[in-house]
Amino acid sequence: MASEVSEHLRERRLLLGISAGIAAYKAAQLARLLMRAGAEVQVVMTPAAREFIGEMTLQAITRRPVRCAIFDAAHEAAMGHIELARWADLILVAPASADFLAKLQAGMADTLLHTLCLASEAPLAVAPAMNQAMWRHPATRHNVLGLQGRGVHILGPAEGDQACGDSGPGRMLEPEQLLQAAEALLHKGRMAGIRAVVTAGPTREPLDPVRFLGNRSSGRMGYAIADALLREGAEVTLVSGPVSLEAPPGARLIRVQTALEMHQACLRAINDADLFIACAAVADYRPSERASQKIKKDADTLTLDLVRNPDILADVAALPQRPFCVGFAAETNDLERHAEAKRRAKGVDLIAANRVGDGEGFEVDENALLLVWDGGSSSLPRQPKQRLAEQLVSFISERMDAQLTTEDS
Repeated sequence: MASEVSEHLRERRLLLGISAGIAAYKAAQLARLLMRAGAEVQVVMTPAAREFIGEMTLQAITRRPVRCAIFDAAHEAAMGHIELARWADLILVAPASADFLAKLQAGMADTLLHTLCLASEAPLAVAPAMNQAMWRHPATRHNVLGLQGRGVHILGPAEGDQACGDSGPGRMLEPEQLLQAAEALLHKGRMAGIRAVVTAGPTREPLDPVRFLGNRSSGRMGYAIADALLREGAEVTLVSGPVSLEAPPGARLIRVQTALEMHQACLRAINDADLFIACAAVADYRPSERASQKIKKDADTLTLDLVRNPDILADVAALPQRPFCVGFAAETNDLERHAEAKRRAKGVDLIAANRVGDGEGFEVDENALLLVWDGGSSSLPRQPKQRLAEQLVSFISERMDAQLTTEDS
């Protein structure tokens, strides 16, 4: 549990919105964490949220009266809702129900909380919480995509057991995760204003309905990089192959299975990006045909016909208005020579190379990197992947700044 004052939250003004849902009970713990971190917290509830959590609890934690009604004579004489909209440095709605998201997407303002979301120019983040079927419903997916397109930060949801007895996506992120997301959103780090696309994890190339060709990538490095970018203020789209990891709070997650799906997702997401980091272990080849039925063990040998997958990194690097491109090279030998050859072949700005095999690279918590760029190289020592990701992001920031300086001179 966080107990220390945060340099990013100290004396910052947070409007904590609560919509109707069983996860509303977690809002009290979130408010407590925000207060302990040094933030000023004003709670605004929808009328229906009162059925799930009492106002007195939240008022005691925040030391401020809870706001709920649009027409409140005590505040509206001086257009109090507009003043409150201007007051906030960040609006965080947790939980955000399916109904709340639908109204927000439609631009409705029939509650004080919806009105504030429309009237405020502060960053807006929502933490969805609902039944897994409601989260998967096409209407909800449409609303979420529309909100993301308008710059709303979607935090979560997580997957797991739900109060209704179902299991799946739809659980609200834990208060500690939302505290971390609020810090990242208010942190004007070295990557503030940068829009990044990061790939992570393996791809799976179907052979038949039950088998696939894949690799041992866990996705930890790519997810750690996405988290480090968020902590430095970047907007992050994470294109992920199949992994058993939760996306960092604040990242826009796009899940894919195959190399072709990842290629398409990256080209769609890259249009407005400033930075592309290709950390995924993408399959170089896929079966030329996928068997419609399970392949039976009828012979002593089996020959597979493989075709080459598209080169995601090279295709992004070849775009006319390309972002700053960082590639990864997983090698078993001659690390520097292979890294430099890959940098030249792909036409990218930076290659981060690491050794794999014999307990290195895949499926481990630590890693080391050799960074290679045009005219230089540098090494980052073996350490936990989260710390390594932070150092890599710092180095990328320096290289991007150096490139801008060169282009402007």
